[in-house]
Amino acid sequence: MRETPIKWVVEDPKRKNVFWPSEEMKKRAWVSDEKIYEEAAKDPVAWWAKLAKEGITWFKEWTETYVWDPPFYKWFVGGKLNICYNAVDRHVKGWRRNKAAIIWEPEPPNEPHRVLTYYDLYREVNKFANVLKSLGIRKGDRVGIYMPMIPEVIIAMLACARIGAVHSVVFSAFSGQSLKDRMLDAEAKLLITADGYYRRGNVINLKANADIGIEGTTIEKVIVVKRLGKEAGLNVNMVEGRDYWWHELMEKAEPYCEPEVLDSEDLHFILYTSGTTGKPKGIEHHVGGYAVQAYWTAKWDFDLHDDDLFWCTADIGWITGHTYNCYGPLMNGATFLIYEGAPDYPAPDRLWQIIEKYGVTVFYTAPTAIRMLMKYGDEWVKKHDLSTLRILGTVGEPINEEAWLWYFNVVGGGRCPIIDTWWQTETGATLINSLPGIGPFIPTVAGRPFPGTRFSILTEDGKPTSIGEGGYLVQLSPFAPGMFRTIYKDPERFRQQYFSVYGEKIYYTGDGAYIYDEMGNIRITGRVDDVMKVAGHRLATAEVENAIAQHPAVVESAVVSVPHDIKGEVPVAFVVLKPGYKPSAELEAELRKTVDRIIGPIARPERIIFVDDLPKTRSGKIMRRILKALLRNQPVGDITTLMNPETVEMLKEKVGYRERGQ
Repeated sequence: MRETPIKWVVEDPKRKNVFWPSEEMKKRAWVSDEKIYEEAAKDPVAWWAKLAKEGITWFKEWTETYVWDPPFYKWFVGGKLNICYNAVDRHVKGWRRNKAAIIWEPEPPNEPHRVLTYYDLYREVNKFANVLKSLGIRKGDRVGIYMPMIPEVIIAMLACARIGAVHSVVFSAFSGQSLKDRMLDAEAKLLITADGYYRRGNVINLKANADIGIEGTTIEKVIVVKRLGKEAGLNVNMVEGRDYWWHELMEKAEPYCEPEVLDSEDLHFILYTSGTTGKPKGIEHHVGGYAVQAYWTAKWDFDLHDDDLFWCTADIGWITGHTYNCYGPLMNGATFLIYEGAPDYPAPDRLWQIIEKYGVTVFYTAPTAIRMLMKYGDEWVKKHDLSTLRILGTVGEPINEEAWLWYFNVVGGGRCPIIDTWWQTETGATLINSLPGIGPFIPTVAGRPFPGTRFSILTEDGKPTSIGEGGYLVQLSPFAPGMFRTIYKDPERFRQQYFSVYGEKIYYTGDGAYIYDEMGNIRITGRVDDVMKVAGHRLATAEVENAIAQHPAVVESAVVSVPHDIKGEVPVAFVVLKPGYKPSAELEAELRKTVDRIIGPIARPERIIFVDDLPKTRSGKIMRRILKALLRNQPVGDITTLMNPETVEMLKEKVGYRERGQ
């Protein structure tokens, strides 16, 4: 499709690297008038009520839109709905019945892809909902889902939602013990898993991990999808009376299951977030508010239309996977793509090859993935026709300027707006970013709060900051409808962790930020637990990383702090170089000067360690806690979730690691 692509953005003639939507983008976009922010701010509760009526099918309208009993809150109280009905049933009643809902791309390039229409999805979800009921699952029961990126994982989630069961999805790369911790806390009755899957050409025996994960838990039944089968050389242990094959159960299932009428504030799903210490937190999302926010953010942030093909690269085990690889696109009747495997397998151009193959129009991925692919060089991108792309998105962490510009110029050809989204597991959906039809699109700047949401940036003593002054990002009531309601079985932890820093009326996000300009655009500087205090000065590690990335030799860096006798803490930088550059004392000095120039000598790294790679989860997040532990000669902890666990041994040598007691 190598025709002249439409230019969806134009550069600001007065400011370099500031972009605005073109007239073509404004005409196409769902929203293009920035007065929408002002309109929503007048009465956010009434605003969300209007959106809820327009975007979601309700069986019964609510009696109260918003109820606030600090720190707790509810939305659309008394309203009745079913999110599965909104994602599937309402589409099969019209022309979308035979429209593609999901396109699945397996990791092995020679294996055929699969396409499920909305009618295919409807039939599969109904049957699997009946399977769950036949095994004793009822409304309110917790169901564990421990699956790879295959269509059945979405069918399983929707089937749970259809009957009012509460799903708790666990990332398939987590260890059996990690699964066990979560299933014990959730008190799950049933687990849905697969025999295995492919990762970088290797066969992963997922069922073996699942067997470890259910030992000593309340799980009574296990349903197993045959993803690989014996031809992959996988030996699957099936326990009679406990374990069932998905396909055998589906053969006997009835074709229709009436959707459960759920209350807006019924529990929809639990998603566990793991901190660096302590047991995982079960984040609760409830049906009505989550449905409304997932629908509208998917529609407006990514400007989803019926001719789009949306691809979010996030694993289903994360909140991004839940909201933008399942509920958001489906409620909008969109077509979206899911991919089983690694972004650079079997070659560094796998993502670009997939975009070209299917004509992806909206692409949403993580800054870490962008930097990794940038390291391989432009030629891998330029081998492919990416002219179908019209919107690019980023998620997961602040993006540095060099990666933003590479993504914009090389991947998007300088044509596509970049939607740099800020949000959290706790928020349920995106909450700060520029909208495609409004803009502006500025490297490293996320954008404005989503219409109808209220944020502030406060000093340590709770005073609002000025433009350019760093502080703590907080959300003010009315809290967005898709926000979590509490921590499962632990409301006191919810109160202490999120509503104690500035009192019970202010949600403390744990992120640092500052207001970038008079328009109210916000720049996120990173987690405050990634904030160092160097000689009394607060420094975000993300700021130092962004400065280091300005040097042409650097593809990626990770900065952590170590204790210092005089300064309290000092930064240490782990740096990955581009091909053609070699570590040297001269280069180390240049990087320090770069940081001096961009931030100041106070941010200068005490030590720079050149490495070939950084430890990352499969979702692309750099595991800074491992780097910090290595530097402090502390136990590194669980590394089973790493995409590249071999890096840990390499890093031990680099830093001269010697665990205490050795």
